[in-house]
Amino acid sequence: MADLPLNRPPLLEVRNISLDFQQIRAVRNVSFSAPRQSIFGLVGSDGAGKSSVLRMIAGMIRPTSGTMDINGLDAAGRRRELKHFIGYMPQRFGLYPDLTVEENMDFFMDVFSVPRAQRNKRKEKYLGFSNLLPFVDRLAGNLSGGMKQKLGLACVLVHEPGLLILDEPTNGVDPVSRREFWDILQSMKEAGMTILVSTAYLDEGEKCDRLALMHAGVLLEQNAPGVLRGDHPSLEAAIVARLREADEEIAHDTFAL
Repeated sequence: MADLPLNRPPLLEVRNISLDFQQIRAVRNVSFSAPRQSIFGLVGSDGAGKSSVLRMIAGMIRPTSGTMDINGLDAAGRRRELKHFIGYMPQRFGLYPDLTVEENMDFFMDVFSVPRAQRNKRKEKYLGFSNLLPFVDRLAGNLSGGMKQKLGLACVLVHEPGLLILDEPTNGVDPVSRREFWDILQSMKEAGMTILVSTAYLDEGEKCDRLALMHAGVLLEQNAPGVLRGDHPSLEAAIVARLREADEEIAHDTFAL
Protein backbone atom coordinates (compact mmCIF):
# COMPACT_ATOMS: atom_id res chain seq x y z
CA MET A 1 0.00 0.00 0.00
CA ALA A 2 1.03 3.65 -0.31
CA ASP A 3 3.69 4.66 2.18
CA LEU A 4 2.04 6.97 4.72
CA PRO A 5 2.03 6.66 8.52
CA LEU A 6 -0.76 4.38 9.68
CA ASN A 7 -1.19 5.46 13.28
CA ARG A 8 -4.46 7.43 13.37
CA PRO A 9 -7.64 5.40 13.07
CA PRO A 10 -10.11 5.78 11.44
CA LEU A 11 -8.52 6.13 8.04
CA LEU A 12 -11.19 8.52 6.73
CA GLU A 13 -12.96 11.16 8.83
CA VAL A 14 -15.55 13.42 7.14
CA ARG A 15 -16.94 16.30 9.21
CA ASN A 16 -19.92 18.38 8.14
CA ILE A 17 -19.02 18.72 4.47
CA SER A 18 -21.38 20.70 2.26
CA LEU A 19 -21.28 21.51 -1.43
CA ASP A 20 -23.05 24.37 -3.19
CA PHE A 21 -23.62 24.69 -6.94
CA GLN A 22 -24.64 28.32 -7.46
CA GLN A 23 -27.90 28.58 -5.46
CA ILE A 24 -28.29 24.83 -4.92
CA ARG A 25 -26.89 23.00 -1.89
CA ALA A 26 -26.13 19.57 -3.35
CA VAL A 27 -24.65 18.13 -0.13
CA ARG A 28 -25.58 19.27 3.36
CA ASN A 29 -23.48 18.72 6.49
CA VAL A 30 -22.46 15.13 5.79
CA SER A 31 -20.34 13.44 8.45
CA PHE A 32 -19.04 9.88 8.73
CA SER A 33 -15.88 7.90 9.34
CA ALA A 34 -14.50 4.79 7.65
CA PRO A 35 -12.39 2.39 9.75
CA ARG A 36 -9.17 1.00 8.36
CA GLN A 37 -9.37 -2.23 6.39
CA SER A 38 -13.12 -1.98 5.88
CA ILE A 39 -15.69 -1.49 3.13
CA PHE A 40 -17.86 1.58 3.71
CA GLY A 41 -20.86 1.84 1.39
CA LEU A 42 -23.02 4.76 0.28
CA VAL A 43 -26.54 4.01 -0.94
CA GLY A 44 -29.50 6.23 -1.78
CA SER A 45 -31.75 7.51 -4.52
CA ASP A 46 -30.46 9.04 -7.75
CA GLY A 47 -29.35 12.61 -7.15
CA ALA A 48 -28.87 12.00 -3.43
CA GLY A 49 -25.35 13.48 -3.50
CA LYS A 50 -23.33 10.25 -3.31
CA SER A 51 -21.12 11.02 -6.30
CA SER A 52 -20.49 14.56 -5.06
CA VAL A 53 -19.36 13.22 -1.67
CA LEU A 54 -16.99 10.75 -3.32
CA ARG A 55 -15.56 13.40 -5.64
CA MET A 56 -14.88 15.70 -2.69
CA ILE A 57 -13.08 12.96 -0.80
CA ALA A 58 -11.10 12.02 -3.91
CA GLY A 59 -9.94 15.63 -4.25
CA MET A 60 -11.74 16.26 -7.54
CA ILE A 61 -13.79 19.15 -6.13
CA ARG A 62 -13.46 21.19 -2.96
CA PRO A 63 -16.28 21.24 -0.39
CA THR A 64 -17.96 24.58 0.24
CA SER A 65 -17.58 23.93 3.95
CA GLY A 66 -16.50 21.18 6.32
CA THR A 67 -13.29 19.18 6.68
CA MET A 68 -11.97 15.77 5.67
CA ASP A 69 -9.00 13.88 7.13
CA ILE A 70 -7.47 10.98 5.22
CA ASN A 71 -4.92 8.92 7.12
CA GLY A 72 -4.46 11.79 9.55
CA LEU A 73 -3.87 14.39 6.83
CA ASP A 74 -6.15 17.29 5.91
CA ALA A 75 -7.54 16.28 2.53
CA ALA A 76 -7.91 19.86 1.26
CA GLY A 77 -4.50 21.13 2.38
CA ARG A 78 -2.40 18.03 1.68
CA ARG A 79 -3.79 16.95 -1.70
CA ARG A 80 -0.38 16.44 -3.30
CA GLU A 81 0.78 14.16 -0.50
CA LEU A 82 -2.45 12.17 -0.69
CA LYS A 83 -2.48 11.78 -4.47
CA HIS A 84 -0.77 8.40 -4.45
CA PHE A 85 -2.63 7.23 -1.35
CA ILE A 86 -6.03 7.46 -3.08
CA GLY A 87 -7.40 5.39 -5.94
CA TYR A 88 -10.55 6.83 -7.52
CA MET A 89 -12.78 5.12 -10.08
CA PRO A 90 -15.66 7.35 -11.26
CA GLN A 91 -18.84 6.04 -12.87
CA ARG A 92 -17.34 6.62 -16.31
CA PHE A 93 -13.76 5.54 -15.93
CA GLY A 94 -11.34 6.78 -18.59
CA LEU A 95 -10.12 3.59 -20.24
CA TYR A 96 -8.66 4.00 -23.72
CA PRO A 97 -10.72 1.78 -26.07
CA ASP A 98 -8.08 1.80 -28.82
CA LEU A 99 -5.39 0.50 -26.44
CA THR A 100 -5.07 -3.12 -25.37
CA VAL A 101 -5.63 -4.32 -21.81
CA GLU A 102 -1.87 -4.35 -21.24
CA GLU A 103 -1.35 -0.93 -22.82
CA ASN A 104 -4.02 0.58 -20.56
CA MET A 105 -2.24 -0.89 -17.54
CA ASP A 106 1.10 0.47 -18.78
CA PHE A 107 -0.42 3.92 -19.26
CA PHE A 108 -1.73 4.11 -15.69
CA MET A 109 1.56 2.82 -14.31
CA ASP A 110 3.24 5.69 -16.16
CA VAL A 111 0.75 8.17 -14.69
CA PHE A 112 1.48 6.97 -11.15
CA SER A 113 5.23 6.51 -11.70
CA VAL A 114 5.21 2.84 -10.74
CA PRO A 115 8.87 1.69 -10.69
CA ARG A 116 9.86 -0.33 -13.76
CA ALA A 117 11.12 -3.18 -11.62
CA GLN A 118 7.66 -3.68 -10.10
CA ARG A 119 5.51 -3.34 -13.21
CA ASN A 120 5.39 -6.94 -14.43
CA LYS A 121 4.65 -8.20 -10.92
CA ARG A 122 1.81 -5.72 -10.43
CA LYS A 123 0.42 -6.40 -13.89
CA GLU A 124 0.29 -10.11 -13.18
CA LYS A 125 -1.19 -9.53 -9.73
CA TYR A 126 -4.03 -7.21 -10.65
CA LEU A 127 -4.87 -8.68 -14.03
CA GLY A 128 -4.79 -12.06 -12.32
CA PHE A 129 -7.23 -10.86 -9.65
CA SER A 130 -9.46 -9.63 -12.44
CA ASN A 131 -9.16 -12.78 -14.58
CA LEU A 132 -7.87 -10.63 -17.44
CA LEU A 133 -4.47 -12.24 -18.03
CA PRO A 134 -5.76 -14.24 -21.04
CA PHE A 135 -6.93 -10.98 -22.64
CA VAL A 136 -3.86 -8.73 -22.35
CA ASP A 137 -3.72 -8.24 -26.15
CA ARG A 138 -7.42 -7.48 -26.57
CA LEU A 139 -8.49 -3.88 -27.22
CA ALA A 140 -10.28 -2.42 -24.22
CA GLY A 141 -13.08 -1.29 -26.51
CA ASN A 142 -13.80 -4.91 -27.39
CA LEU A 143 -14.22 -6.08 -23.78
CA SER A 144 -17.61 -6.85 -22.24
CA GLY A 145 -19.07 -4.40 -19.75
CA GLY A 146 -18.02 -6.50 -16.78
CA MET A 147 -14.49 -6.96 -18.12
CA LYS A 148 -14.15 -3.21 -18.72
CA GLN A 149 -15.08 -2.53 -15.10
CA LYS A 150 -12.56 -5.08 -13.86
CA LEU A 151 -9.87 -3.57 -16.09
CA GLY A 152 -10.77 -0.14 -14.72
CA LEU A 153 -10.33 -1.48 -11.20
CA ALA A 154 -7.00 -3.08 -12.08
CA CYS A 155 -5.78 0.26 -13.50
CA VAL A 156 -6.82 2.07 -10.31
CA LEU A 157 -5.03 -0.52 -8.17
CA VAL A 158 -1.65 -0.48 -9.95
CA HIS A 159 -0.22 2.18 -7.61
CA GLU A 160 -1.58 0.24 -4.60
CA PRO A 161 -3.60 2.97 -2.86
CA GLY A 162 -4.49 2.83 0.81
CA LEU A 163 -7.96 4.28 0.17
CA LEU A 164 -9.96 3.03 -2.81
CA ILE A 165 -12.97 5.14 -3.88
CA LEU A 166 -15.48 3.59 -6.30
CA ASP A 167 -18.58 5.33 -7.67
CA GLU A 168 -21.23 2.71 -8.59
CA PRO A 169 -18.57 0.48 -10.17
CA THR A 170 -20.97 -2.36 -11.09
CA ASN A 171 -23.83 -0.29 -12.49
CA GLY A 172 -25.21 -2.11 -15.53
CA VAL A 173 -22.87 -5.09 -15.11
CA ASP A 174 -24.21 -8.65 -15.29
CA PRO A 175 -24.76 -10.55 -11.99
CA VAL A 176 -21.80 -12.93 -12.45
CA SER A 177 -19.38 -10.05 -13.12
CA ARG A 178 -20.81 -8.15 -10.17
CA ARG A 179 -20.09 -11.09 -7.87
CA GLU A 180 -16.57 -11.45 -9.24
CA PHE A 181 -15.98 -7.71 -8.81
CA TRP A 182 -17.02 -7.89 -5.15
CA ASP A 183 -14.84 -10.94 -4.59
CA ILE A 184 -11.91 -8.77 -5.72
CA LEU A 185 -12.94 -6.00 -3.30
CA GLN A 186 -13.14 -8.45 -0.40
CA SER A 187 -9.65 -9.72 -1.27
CA MET A 188 -8.29 -6.16 -1.33
CA LYS A 189 -9.89 -5.42 2.04
CA GLU A 190 -8.33 -8.53 3.54
CA ALA A 191 -4.98 -7.34 2.17
CA GLY A 192 -5.35 -4.12 4.21
CA MET A 193 -7.13 -1.68 1.92
CA THR A 194 -9.94 0.66 3.00
CA ILE A 195 -12.71 0.90 0.41
CA LEU A 196 -15.36 3.58 0.01
CA VAL A 197 -18.01 2.59 -2.54
CA SER A 198 -21.39 3.83 -3.71
CA THR A 199 -23.78 1.29 -5.15
CA ALA A 200 -27.25 1.11 -6.67
CA TYR A 201 -27.60 -2.54 -5.62
CA LEU A 202 -28.70 -3.20 -2.06
CA ASP A 203 -27.46 -6.79 -2.15
CA GLU A 204 -24.02 -5.20 -2.50
CA GLY A 205 -24.84 -2.97 0.46
CA GLU A 206 -25.14 -6.15 2.52
CA LYS A 207 -21.48 -6.89 1.73
CA CYS A 208 -20.29 -3.63 3.31
CA ASP A 209 -19.00 -3.45 6.88
CA ARG A 210 -20.80 -0.15 7.34
CA LEU A 211 -23.45 1.54 5.25
CA ALA A 212 -24.67 5.13 4.96
CA LEU A 213 -28.01 6.13 3.43
CA MET A 214 -28.17 9.46 1.59
CA HIS A 215 -31.23 11.31 0.30
CA ALA A 216 -31.63 14.84 -1.08
CA GLY A 217 -28.06 15.75 -0.15
CA VAL A 218 -28.40 14.61 3.47
CA LEU A 219 -26.98 11.55 5.22
CA LEU A 220 -30.03 10.01 6.90
CA GLU A 221 -28.62 6.94 8.63
CA GLN A 222 -25.35 5.08 9.00
CA ASN A 223 -24.64 1.76 10.66
CA ALA A 224 -23.87 -1.87 9.96
CA PRO A 225 -26.23 -3.26 7.27
CA GLY A 226 -27.87 -5.66 9.74
CA VAL A 227 -28.62 -2.80 12.13
CA LEU A 228 -30.09 -0.69 9.33
CA ARG A 229 -32.24 -3.61 8.25
CA GLY A 230 -33.70 -3.93 11.78
CA ASP A 231 -37.03 -5.75 11.86
CA HIS A 232 -37.64 -5.38 8.13
CA PRO A 233 -37.61 -8.54 5.98
CA SER A 234 -34.72 -7.20 3.89
CA LEU A 235 -32.30 -4.29 3.68
CA GLU A 236 -34.18 -3.09 0.59
CA ALA A 237 -37.46 -2.94 2.53
CA ALA A 238 -35.75 -0.99 5.32
CA ILE A 239 -34.18 1.50 2.90
CA VAL A 240 -37.42 2.06 0.98
CA ALA A 241 -39.31 2.66 4.24
CA ARG A 242 -36.71 5.17 5.43
CA LEU A 243 -36.73 7.03 2.12
CA ARG A 244 -40.52 7.29 2.18
CA GLU A 245 -40.32 8.61 5.72
CA ALA A 246 -37.75 11.19 4.63
CA ASP A 247 -39.92 12.31 1.71
CA GLU A 248 -42.88 12.74 4.07
CA GLU A 249 -40.73 14.86 6.39
CA ILE A 250 -39.60 17.03 3.44
CA ALA A 251 -43.19 17.43 2.24
CA HIS A 252 -44.36 18.36 5.73
CA ASP A 253 -41.59 20.94 6.15
CA THR A 254 -42.36 22.43 2.72
CA PHE A 255 -46.08 22.63 3.46
CA ALA A 256 -45.37 24.23 6.85
CA LEU A 257 -43.49 27.03 5.12
